[in-house]
Amino acid sequence: MNRSPLARRTEGFTESVIREMTRLCATHGGINLAQGFPNFPAPALLKDAAKRAIDADINQYAITWGSQSLRNGLATTYADLYGMRVDPETMLTVTCGSTEAMVSTLLAIIDPGDEVVVLEPFYENYGPDAAICGAKPVFVPLRAPDYTFDPDELRAAFTTKTKAIIVNTPNNPSGRVFTRAELELIAALCREHDVIAVTDEIYEHIRYAGEHIPLATLEGMADRTVTISGASKTFSVTGWRVGWIVAAPQLTNGIRKVHDFVTVGAPAPLQEAVAAGLTLGRAYYRELSAHYQVRRDTLFRSLDQAGFKPRLPEGAYYIFCDISGFGAGNDVTFARRLIAEVGVAAVPGSSFFSRPERGKDLIRFTFCKTDELLREAGERLARAREILG
Repeated sequence: MNRSPLARRTEGFTESVIREMTRLCATHGGINLAQGFPNFPAPALLKDAAKRAIDADINQYAITWGSQSLRNGLATTYADLYGMRVDPETMLTVTCGSTEAMVSTLLAIIDPGDEVVVLEPFYENYGPDAAICGAKPVFVPLRAPDYTFDPDELRAAFTTKTKAIIVNTPNNPSGRVFTRAELELIAALCREHDVIAVTDEIYEHIRYAGEHIPLATLEGMADRTVTISGASKTFSVTGWRVGWIVAAPQLTNGIRKVHDFVTVGAPAPLQEAVAAGLTLGRAYYRELSAHYQVRRDTLFRSLDQAGFKPRLPEGAYYIFCDISGFGAGNDVTFARRLIAEVGVAAVPGSSFFSRPERGKDLIRFTFCKTDELLREAGERLARAREILG
């Protein structure tokens, strides 16, 4: 062909760095602390509920925007945990994971030429999601070591072209849990500039400090916030791909149309299983955070002793590290050597930034693994300086 067969929007796309690290890890037989999927079982209650649903022949299309049982369960959960009034008929859309939720939302609300504010470091999908919509991402830094934004820099990012801001708390990769004051400023800017907040709250139940405050609960934000979450992290079922969107009816109406044409619907029997999982309630969420805090502390000690200069996260299940002390110079090369020579996979920091040089001294590890595997990884990482120095 004389012209490119691919659309221009794909020109900046690369293979997911996270998935690439997983692939390299498998090639070298390493310990995968790169990709955030647990290596321990999901709760028996969910697995049993999924089996029952399959045996009951709930194997055909669910309602496009989600099974009645799951939408009802989610409405009850949001009311109980956050005091949010969510109509399951007009304000909830069940999706194929939070990943689909994000792209379907942006496709529904963004026109080509619009601007989307993105706080960085950011989960690697946000940039491509904006590009797919023809939007221009405008990046605002979260500055180390606390990964907070400068209020003036955030204000300056909002213009007459700004249509949305993506807010991820607890944050991947930094582990920050945004404070009420930070969220209030974001909310104020959204109200002032008539901007929609799209919140990625997939780690809402994995916290060690601070409070999870849905942006939609702040004054004037219920009608201009799209809240995204899912079952993957909370119930250790990342392969099930059951996520959801909470939004005001006028936003939900458009989002559901996009969702219908993108995926039709999420897996029907697994929706029934997640509905059952929601009945575990507050006690389960407290236990979840407590177990992850033990894992966090185990890996943090190992990384600290090995010279990785880790940041202690307040939420999610990742640890962001400063590797400048290793004299690596290049985070990607360092990550590849870490897999090949030390036998532990992590994600190079540059994949979380709009400009690679901003992450050249950073690397991200996940601790959603068994205690035994984390201890073994710690033993390997203890030799990293000797091997890679």
